[in-house]
Amino acid sequence: MVSSEAAPFAKTGGLADVVGSLPAALQSLGDEVAVVIPRYGSISLKTARRVYDRLSIYLGPVRYDASIYQAAAAWPVYMVDCPALFERKSFYGESGLDYPDNHIRFAVFCRAALTVARAFFRTDIFHCHDWQAGLVPVYLRTAFASDPTFLGCKTLFTIHNLGYQGLFPKSALAEVALDPSVYRPDGMEFFGRASYLKAGIAFADALSTVSPTYAREIQTPEYGFGLDGALRARTGVLSGILNGVDYNEWNPETDPLIPAHYSAGDLSGKRACKKQLLQEFGLPAEAMDRPLLGIVSRFTRQKGTGILVEAAAQIVAEDMYLVALGTGDPEFEEFFRGMMAEHPGRVAVRIGFDTALAHRIEAGADMFLMPSRYEPCGLNQMYSLRYGTVPVVRATGGLDDTIEEGTGFKFAEYTGEALLSAVSAAARAFGDPESWRQTMRRGMAKDFSWNASAAAYSALYRSLAGAG
Repeated sequence: MVSSEAAPFAKTGGLADVVGSLPAALQSLGDEVAVVIPRYGSISLKTARRVYDRLSIYLGPVRYDASIYQAAAAWPVYMVDCPALFERKSFYGESGLDYPDNHIRFAVFCRAALTVARAFFRTDIFHCHDWQAGLVPVYLRTAFASDPTFLGCKTLFTIHNLGYQGLFPKSALAEVALDPSVYRPDGMEFFGRASYLKAGIAFADALSTVSPTYAREIQTPEYGFGLDGALRARTGVLSGILNGVDYNEWNPETDPLIPAHYSAGDLSGKRACKKQLLQEFGLPAEAMDRPLLGIVSRFTRQKGTGILVEAAAQIVAEDMYLVALGTGDPEFEEFFRGMMAEHPGRVAVRIGFDTALAHRIEAGADMFLMPSRYEPCGLNQMYSLRYGTVPVVRATGGLDDTIEEGTGFKFAEYTGEALLSAVSAAARAFGDPESWRQTMRRGMAKDFSWNASAAAYSALYRSLAGAG
């Protein structure tokens, strides 16, 4: 697997969770797996060993010096160490701006990944994730097309979020040693710029994304971000495979980060978790008998914060309580601060990210809110099901695939009115305690472990390897 992130080494979102969890599930099916990531400045090399020194990568006349380290992990994890490109404060940019040399950084990374395959791990399939790995299929089809090392190798390109496209000026292609012929409408050209995401879409042997519904949605103008035509052209090789959940980490029966454990058979611990969460956020004791909504999210338009702005005051007016954790766009961070100031004792917010607090919100809230404008897969709604925290979601992408009548509440229109209607329906259901407990238990019985997802990926790998 070629990815810019993999938990626990480097993480900004769900991509890292997938690449950090999928290999173990694949190994259990008998597949051999290795992962290649950049060695960012935040990754310690104390437990890693250098396996390739003085690797020179040429992009045209320019040389980039790198080394390859292997991390201590249950499967081979190779890290591309190129301090000039990756020894920085952040992964992709700072102060809201992308690094101006990202096109070079991830081209060098992709070329180094090919070296890993040549020197350490002769692979049948390059599984490439998101735009940062999008040049691997292009290099294999162009500069390395006649290299016997890669004879018969196939590529699978997985799109985790179509909104992040790796867009650069056309001139970037020469800087990363790509032939001008790749810049064409059915190649990397995208409205006058070069797209690394479109490179993966156009040149990989097969495509996947992270839920069946999202695979359909991205082929429409509404969700396609200008790439719906390119995806429709490849619909025959596009699959939607739902991400899985690591229940070793997200399980209320064993979670070390929550104040009390509980199960579908004994829900008493959940009430203890709610009581502690209310105390932690400074909310009143009378909230114990009213719906407590939880949010753990980036505060962005994609995540539905825009329509939450429309509905939040009315939600609070209906005698509900809200706790939120996240960071995001300054306007939305300010909105949450304003809500907390206007509704003390009703709304409580923490700006930032705190893994332990995210677990406590999942365990202590009665409902979990995910009103996303689009959601490729989503993981929190699946965590919420296991924690008996009933999801209220917009019917899009993976949210639509994982939440059904009897386990949660869905709404279709992307409006504050539709969100409020779904939350109100959930609040009415909360008023019938026995029926609510049955809803909780149905959700807790759902199994979204990696087993089914890994089996689907493994079958896709085998199909590709056998395609000749």
